[in-house]
Amino acid sequence: MVDAPWTLPASAYSYSRVRDLRGEESIAVVIPVRDEAATIGDVIDAVRDHEELIDELVVVDDHSTDGSARVAERHGAKVVQADGPGGKGRALAAGVQATTSSLLVFLDGDVVNTTPDYVARLVQPLVESPRTQLVKPIYERPYFDMPTGGGRVNELAARPILALLFPGLEEVRQPLAGETALRRATLDGIDLAPGYDIEIALLIDVARRHGLDAMAQVDLGVRRHRNRPLDELRPMATEVLRAALVRFGLERPDDDVAD
Repeated sequence: MVDAPWTLPASAYSYSRVRDLRGEESIAVVIPVRDEAATIGDVIDAVRDHEELIDELVVVDDHSTDGSARVAERHGAKVVQADGPGGKGRALAAGVQATTSSLLVFLDGDVVNTTPDYVARLVQPLVESPRTQLVKPIYERPYFDMPTGGGRVNELAARPILALLFPGLEEVRQPLAGETALRRATLDGIDLAPGYDIEIALLIDVARRHGLDAMAQVDLGVRRHRNRPLDELRPMATEVLRAALVRFGLERPDDDVAD
C-alpha cells in the first residue's frame, strides 16, 4: 500500500463522459435505511433525476418502524426487507443480492443534501479506469451550525487506526462514508461485515487484495446529515476498531459484535 489513491477533483467531473464511457456497464444503487422516512424520499428523488444512468434502484428496509419502506416505494424505489438481526452491512448484502448490475453504488438514506450527480461522480473513476476497484468520497461534514466537525468516529477512530495498522489507507479521507462505488466482481471472495463496520472492513479487504492504487476518491462538496449524540457513537467506534484489529490479527473474528 505505497501508492496514493487517485483523487478526482470536482472540476474533473463530467456527466456526459460518464454516460459515454459506461459502455456495457450497468449500475445499481443500493440504499439501506432504518427509520429514515423523513429523508429517504428526497434521496431517491435526487438519484432518479439521473435515472437514465441507473439500471436498478433498491432500498433495503432494515427493520424500520416509521414507514420508511412505504416512502421509498412511493418515490419509485424497489424495496427489499432485511432479514435476521439487522445491521447496516447485512442490509447492504441483501441489496447486493437483490441486484445484478456490474457496478454498485451504496448511498446513505439520511443525507439531507444528496444531489443528482452523486452516482455519476462516484462511478466516473470506475468507467475511466479498469484498474479502479473502489471509490470513496471527499467532502466537508458540518457539525450542527459549524461548517466542520462532523464525522467524529471517522477522525478520532477510523483514520488513526488505519494510519497505525494499515499505513497509506489513512489517505482515504472518508473511510467510513456510506457513499461507495465498486465493481460487483470486486466483492468476489469478500464477505461484507454485518454492522457499522462494513465500510472500514470493505476498505481494508479491497486494499489487501488490489492495492491502494486500485482506489479512488471523488469530491462531493459538503455532506449534511443527522449528527448523532455521543452515546450512539461509542458502539459504532467499537465496531470500527474491532474490524480493523481483526484484520490486523489482534482479535479473534468470532468475538461478539454488537449490531
